[in-house]
Amino acid sequence: MPEDWELLKSFFPGNWRALARETGALKGLRKDKSEENLLRVLLLHLGCGHSLRETVLRARRAGLAELSDVALLKRVRKSGEWLRRLCVELFREGERRDLPAGGLEARVMDATTVKEPGKSGSLWRLHYAVRLPSLSCDFFKLTGTEGPGSGESLTQFPIRAGDLVLADRAYSLASGIVHVAAAGGYVTVRVNTQALVLATPAGEPLDLLARVSSLRRVDQVGSWEARVVEREGATVLGRVCAVRKSQEAIRQAHRKIRRVASRKGQQVKPETLEFARFVIVFTTFPEAEFSAREVLEWYRVRWQVELVFKRFKSLAQLGHLPKHDEDSARAWLYGKLFMALLVEKIIRHAESVSPWGHDLAATPAA
Repeated sequence: MPEDWELLKSFFPGNWRALARETGALKGLRKDKSEENLLRVLLLHLGCGHSLRETVLRARRAGLAELSDVALLKRVRKSGEWLRRLCVELFREGERRDLPAGGLEARVMDATTVKEPGKSGSLWRLHYAVRLPSLSCDFFKLTGTEGPGSGESLTQFPIRAGDLVLADRAYSLASGIVHVAAAGGYVTVRVNTQALVLATPAGEPLDLLARVSSLRRVDQVGSWEARVVEREGATVLGRVCAVRKSQEAIRQAHRKIRRVASRKGQQVKPETLEFARFVIVFTTFPEAEFSAREVLEWYRVRWQVELVFKRFKSLAQLGHLPKHDEDSARAWLYGKLFMALLVEKIIRHAESVSPWGHDLAATPAA
């Protein structure tokens, strides 16, 4: 335990102790004002998924802290901003995290399922919005996973005028795009060709495959005016922006499509393979401010964040979600994200440092 902890600390941001004091995470601690012990206790709860009661018992036996489960919950709430700042620092350290020029801020919207521990644990869907580049979580909402009002949709989120919304293929629904536009926001969403109905500005069916097939060269970008059509008749005017993938990316996409089809016993449609040669987004970002390439660059940034959240979803073991207290829920989210970013950094470092997998300069001498 002591050796592993010293190694783990070497992956923390260099100013992690100072951030604890700047954000007030230690405020109110009467006995041991140790940033180290506090973070270890928080990681027992948020990283290992232990309940409040189990965490305080383990912390007491390990000699880390003497506190009750109520006191721990209060400490989690006070540590929310500290955990968020730690996430921001780790996020900045990652490669290829640069935002497009302009100093703008965007909102990345996504959802994941949360299963509470135990055989009969409830299954929830957590909808959340994260701002870039600050990584601040500005909205979250819990719903069931079945029934009306539980699906992944942009209608789950409040939109403010001027918001720049980035979302993946699961949100490629006309109702959500209309929802964002009606509130005065702008959206860029990956096109699901099976779910999103597109028309020309004149209202005629848009032959999307013919448009994107004109892109013959790797990295060639195209842009066409298009209109999203909702069933109730509402429409939103925007653009379809597309870029042709590299040959290796195309091969990987085709391999995945065929593997999924084989598992489900389905035949792959030729147009599915053709669409897989491109990254296609629909956007309402103002054309005067965002060229097609800039729109795609913003979507690329969203994808970089998605890689972090994929690890967040797969490794963070989302249990014991505090569902009724906003401050503790936000701290819980930041704690889980901190764990995901930390794991990502460790893996990246272990792949690049040989043969022992850590940096001698960053760890204390034995």
